[in-house]
Amino acid sequence: MTVDGREANVLGALALALTDRMSEAAAQAAGQSTSAAAALSALHQFLDRPTIDRLRQVLGLTPSGAVRLVDRLVDAGLVIRGPGDDGRSRSVTLTPRGRRVAGRVAAARRAAPTEALLGLSPAERVTLGALLDRMMANVVAVKEDGAWICRLCDLTACGRADGRCPAANAAALRYGAPPQG
Repeated sequence: MTVDGREANVLGALALALTDRMSEAAAQAAGQSTSAAAALSALHQFLDRPTIDRLRQVLGLTPSGAVRLVDRLVDAGLVIRGPGDDGRSRSVTLTPRGRRVAGRVAAARRAAPTEALLGLSPAERVTLGALLDRMMANVVAVKEDGAWICRLCDLTACGRADGRCPAANAAALRYGAPPQG
């Protein structure tokens, strides 16, 4: 099956525009870099006392980059370091201030794609939702490495706990795990 170059081009331009707007809004809400905003979001949404190495994997950073990022977040009073599970590693946890900032990051991240949906009717949004689910499954099916797709997601909004998250469901199919929910 071939894909029309126009649709791929428009989708790419839309994805880039939304990424730019979401990244800028999230970084501004955090008062930090885009990576820091993603770290706060991941810590708030789904990472429970991860090691610095696990945080690095989620964000797609080098080990030294992750350490420098955590240093900046500690200095800003947004996270604290704690003992890891094995005595050699260190865990990262949001402070109360970090949780508040992560909430602002989530709201800012949500605003950019919401604005792009304003001109669609409810029926068009339902159709788009089904198409986006299928497209996300395609992306997950071929993704090899790098940062986690859901690092800035609102896991409540995607319906992850109810088994409706297209990324989690596609990953479950790809890796042979039972679907979420």
